[in-house]
Amino acid sequence: MDNVAFLIFRRMRAPLIVLIIIYSVSVMGLVLIPGQDAAGNLWHMDFFHAFYFFSYTATTIGFGEIPYAFTDAQRAWVTIAIYLTVVGWFYSIGTLIALLQDKTFQHSLAELRFARRIRRMREPFYLVCGYGETGSALVQAITDGNRHAVVIDQRQERVDLLQLENLREYVPALHGDARRPHHLLEAGLKHPLCAAVVALTDVNETNLKIAIAAKLMHPEVKVVCRADSHEVEANMASFGTDFIYDPFDIFGAYLAMAIATPCLTLMRDWLSGLQGEPLHDPHMPPAAGLWILCGYGRFGKAIAANLGARGLDLVLVEAAPELTGKPEGIPLILGWGTEAHTLEQAGVRRAMGLVVGTHNDANNLSIVMTARTLNPNLFIVVRENHKDNEELFRAVGADIVMHPSTIIADRIRVLLVTPLLTEFEQLVRFQDHAWSCELVSRILALVDHHVPDVWEVACDDENAHAICVMTGQGAAITLGALLRDPRDRDQTLPIIPLLLVQGEGRELLPSEDRRIGPGDRLLLCGRPQGRSRLGWSLQNVHSLNYVLTGASSPEGTLWHWLAGRINPAAGQRV
Repeated sequence: MDNVAFLIFRRMRAPLIVLIIIYSVSVMGLVLIPGQDAAGNLWHMDFFHAFYFFSYTATTIGFGEIPYAFTDAQRAWVTIAIYLTVVGWFYSIGTLIALLQDKTFQHSLAELRFARRIRRMREPFYLVCGYGETGSALVQAITDGNRHAVVIDQRQERVDLLQLENLREYVPALHGDARRPHHLLEAGLKHPLCAAVVALTDVNETNLKIAIAAKLMHPEVKVVCRADSHEVEANMASFGTDFIYDPFDIFGAYLAMAIATPCLTLMRDWLSGLQGEPLHDPHMPPAAGLWILCGYGRFGKAIAANLGARGLDLVLVEAAPELTGKPEGIPLILGWGTEAHTLEQAGVRRAMGLVVGTHNDANNLSIVMTARTLNPNLFIVVRENHKDNEELFRAVGADIVMHPSTIIADRIRVLLVTPLLTEFEQLVRFQDHAWSCELVSRILALVDHHVPDVWEVACDDENAHAICVMTGQGAAITLGALLRDPRDRDQTLPIIPLLLVQGEGRELLPSEDRRIGPGDRLLLCGRPQGRSRLGWSLQNVHSLNYVLTGASSPEGTLWHWLAGRINPAAGQRV
């Protein structure tokens, strides 16, 4: 509001001064010039009537000469004053139109409207800083889950693009610099319903400054940041940033996990996928043999560290080792890898796997196509730097395509939408391969070749009213009974309980005889219809009583009366 008022007064100051001077001189002249009444007596107009006369005359309304007909001297002065006021109004109106078209003024108005809208928000929201490929994917996922997001981006074209997106929920967006605390405050950093601040710009220093500002001005808020530098990650962690995601380290660990426990990787992909997507087959990277790594930047270093920890035989192809550094204990071949002879030197014909991770998409595609020609049986992992090239990378036929923005968006989406799934993924890492394969088989038998619906249930009065009421009445509710179909209790809902949280305890795949009560939290997966029917048992006391006891007693005076007419014993109130 201060910026808007300042711009108005600064741009309109000169026109207003001109109008004031013109009106003052005109009114003063009309007051000083004597007139004649109907009897021929001299008279002088007072200031009020003079101002009143020029007010309607200058705006071309023209009521006439008051209170008597003017003398020639008065008419001459009025003629001059009319032209002066017309010029003054043209000057003022022209300046006002120019002000309304001024980009700075329009931006200030948009900023004012944005801040007012944020102050009026009445539901929790996530503050997303940066609407690039990662930010757009995350906002899409947040709104698809009927949650709210607020966006800040420094590029106007990205903010304009957001307004054209077909999102399920309206997303307020501000064209501004998220490094400025003023813009973060306008976007709702201190709003009591701000659930998290997510820094997703492509500049590490910007994300770092956002994280610092968020923790200083709102220490309780959850802060999630993207970083692709270990130094920046350490800096963020030093002042309490809650979650830091490095796409290269994440994918390096993912690839190593896919080699060691493919079922665990497949289970994670299925559970964290978008609802409705088809289930994909497991990735089966070779667990032995030679792997060729093209590119030794941040991505290449993360891959080398994780594959080296698995004891795999690695060969590095790098064109500028003086810039990236030379790895210890890994043979180095100078070159890009786009040439056949470079790959031949690296041993591509006997290699089992190839990781292509340069920062240039054209080079990455060229390396893959050359390597396929030399060794059609290679297991190929390729880095996709820009989402615009998605069709090209799909056509090249790589086994795994790594896109940094997609990795970050998926991880943060899971963290914000289903935080228990993040805990579940951390716990299952300690399970053996057989355990993971068994769970994958159960999920495959449960769903119809599509990603299962994964959701959380908090056993409180808002989300599980029936459980709170029944346990308050002394009922014992087991997990197995809760998962019965409220339409036919002899049938079990198509749901798998993945994780049960009771106090500080965590239990994977809880048994059916586990008792459930207020304060507990459940992570479940299954079909959408199973989720819908479970909602009946969670919220409706009558439905929960039926799945627990098999009794379906009438509720309400009318139904009791009807039941009594048909069966007198059933109509008796307990």
